[in-house]
Amino acid sequence: MNSNFKVGLYIRLSRDDGNIESDSIVSQRSLLNQYVKENNYNVIDEYVDDGFTGTNFDRPSFKKMIKDLEIGKINMIITKDMSRLGRDYIGTGELIEKYFPNNNVRYIAINDGIDTFLDNTNNDIAPFKAIMNDMYAKDISKKVKTSLHSRMKDGLYVSGRCPYGFMKDPNNKNHLIINEEQAKIVRLIFDLALQGNTYHYISQELTKRKIKTPASYYNYVWNTNCVNHNCISQEYGLWVDTTIKAILTNQIYVGDTVQGKTKKINYKLKKTIKNNYKDYIIVENTHEAIIDRDIFNYVQTLLPKNVKRPEKKRFYLLDGMLYCGDCKHRITVRYQNKTERSYTTCNYYRTYSKYHVCTTHTNNYEILENVILQEIRSVSKKYLDRNKIIDTIKNMTFEDNSLKIKKQIEGFELVNNKLIENLDKNYMNMLKGIIDEEQYIRVSENIKKEIENNKLSIDNLKKEQIISNKLDNKQIEKYINNFLSLKNLIRELIINLVEKIYIYQDKRIDIIFTFKNTT
Repeated sequence: MNSNFKVGLYIRLSRDDGNIESDSIVSQRSLLNQYVKENNYNVIDEYVDDGFTGTNFDRPSFKKMIKDLEIGKINMIITKDMSRLGRDYIGTGELIEKYFPNNNVRYIAINDGIDTFLDNTNNDIAPFKAIMNDMYAKDISKKVKTSLHSRMKDGLYVSGRCPYGFMKDPNNKNHLIINEEQAKIVRLIFDLALQGNTYHYISQELTKRKIKTPASYYNYVWNTNCVNHNCISQEYGLWVDTTIKAILTNQIYVGDTVQGKTKKINYKLKKTIKNNYKDYIIVENTHEAIIDRDIFNYVQTLLPKNVKRPEKKRFYLLDGMLYCGDCKHRITVRYQNKTERSYTTCNYYRTYSKYHVCTTHTNNYEILENVILQEIRSVSKKYLDRNKIIDTIKNMTFEDNSLKIKKQIEGFELVNNKLIENLDKNYMNMLKGIIDEEQYIRVSENIKKEIENNKLSIDNLKKEQIISNKLDNKQIEKYINNFLSLKNLIRELIINLVEKIYIYQDKRIDIIFTFKNTT
């Protein structure tokens, strides 16, 4: 017996070559066992990856085999051929040419005649075989991709997981049928949206009713950053705004198959990137609808359109720059009429306070602002290049600010034009019977309020535009002096100096500057 060698037999079969009898698990095992018997080798273990591609090495049994190599359990690997070890020519070459020799491991690929402990011509052409195996994998990948696209265009559902509200037809795995338990929730979400409710209101309402989230059905691990993990039952999970938006904008609920939303970077990587909407593969009327098409289209006109929020009644210098140092969500500033003071609150805590996530992070805003501004002044004076600041300020054109304001005004006006169109559509939908009079009045009032808020923002911007246009040379000079002295830390200056400000529950403050604050 060749007692010097402790053999590990490696067997791999992917879905792409599973229909080839000679590559089956049984066939490979038989060949390997016959070989070790003829050569009187001592087999220590067998490693099998069934259903794993050879284009990467993220395979459970392969990783276990490498671990066993490193601890000395085995020192020899035998495969049917090189393609079983891997089809990525770079990774396979690294193993055969570097890793195995460095670790004194003998590798044999039976059908390719490769034995790294022998000096033969088959070893010399191993790199070329690795490239051929890689090209084969690439060719297979193209064929699979073409086949999938063809099936998508035929309206066949080819994804592994069903969208929320549906399940696969037991008689046809490429056809969707309604999952009534989930479909009731989808209808509820659309009903709430028809009433003019926001994503956030709907998500809170579903959480409050203890309705299971899509993630709960798929057994995802759900993390709330909560110290007490009994705050919310893991059975239900926490509904979030992005989930509501995804459901309300998904055309699949009207009976259309929508696929091809993402694509792989290449055949060797699992990572995917999003496609443009124009590249989606959409086939209409492929399955029973959960939501009427007219109602779906009408809901799209009611959804938030990234409209800028109306101007706040109170201006805070650091608003939008404060973050919770513990949960990393935003910290908001709120004014209390009773005390006539402003206080900070962790937005995540405030939104989900009943579930005990994070903590309040309450601070007197005025005191907090003074402390932070003092620190900004101290650090800035120490580290900023004053000569560069002078050059930057002198080259600033205040006309740019006027143009920026003009674009903001145009944006609000465009939004209002769209909202007015929605008012007309809302009225027509009432006449058609899509919504009742009560829904019409409620939705219309919300739209009118939004229009009025936008008009108020436009008026404020026009006033700011007039002031901006009146700046003369003396004012510009004063602005430069203020900038350099850091006496008047206006918001525009702070935004350019500071990236984020983290506030911790224990009152610690971390200021992340936009410049490198090192000596």
